[in-house]
Amino acid sequence: MKIVSFVIQNRARFGVVIEHEVVDLTDAFGPDIGTVNALLGSDKLASVVQSLPDGAPRYALDELHYLPPIPNPGKIICVGVNYHHRNEEYKDGTAAPAYPSVFPRFASSMTGHGQPLICPVEESEQLDYEGEIAIVIGKRGRRIPQQQALSHIAGLTCLNEGSVRDWLKHGKFNVTQGKNFDQSGSAGPWLVTADQFPRYDNLEVITRVNGEERQRDTTANLMFSFEYLIHYISRWTTLEPGDVISTGTPTGAGIRYDPPKFLREGDVVEVEVPTIGILKNTVRNG
Repeated sequence: MKIVSFVIQNRARFGVVIEHEVVDLTDAFGPDIGTVNALLGSDKLASVVQSLPDGAPRYALDELHYLPPIPNPGKIICVGVNYHHRNEEYKDGTAAPAYPSVFPRFASSMTGHGQPLICPVEESEQLDYEGEIAIVIGKRGRRIPQQQALSHIAGLTCLNEGSVRDWLKHGKFNVTQGKNFDQSGSAGPWLVTADQFPRYDNLEVITRVNGEERQRDTTANLMFSFEYLIHYISRWTTLEPGDVISTGTPTGAGIRYDPPKFLREGDVVEVEVPTIGILKNTVRNG
């Protein structure tokens, strides 16, 4: 099942994709389930497709102004340097890390499928792409054992963890500034629910810029698996329905080219996960 968040007629809505249209579920379950987060945390999710409400509005996909699948996540937690080849890319001779490297993103730093990525040219011209697979949490948990972690996944989405490279170096011990420029990253086009994934250990992620493939890898090469990330993160923060964990990017970001290939106005960035879809955005100066 594909769950999509969108704006139509100046109203933020969410629904389920059925073929080439979306069935609006925003008002289907009453005031207690008026957001995607609430739907994910409820017992209604599993039965949505079998019991679509009669008379619910339907819209063609090309009518939509897409939002990130979770427009208001409580937390966006990103994992850095999580593919084996990425660790080797640094060429610093260090062994694989014992623990994940994590940092936060704010909801304002993300936009939806088809919406512009903003290059903050007044501050920097080093906007870069990072194609990733993001986990969306569907069940609350703290100190989640690894053997139970996958049951806390509501679904997955594509994510472009856009980074402003020179601002990543402003802090001695953190990268928060360069990871949180407004509308510098994106997620979507939708959330694909967990029942569509028999397993998570061989999912492919591909990034293209203007049709040129820049990144390609599979989750078979992750240093920290989905279940370990959920377990580890939940040791220090309670995970709630709608929280997002972005699981890391493969080698091939623009900064790694000589000279670097940073994004410029008009560039089209696509992040594809074949089992999910294609997240597509065009860069705009702002």
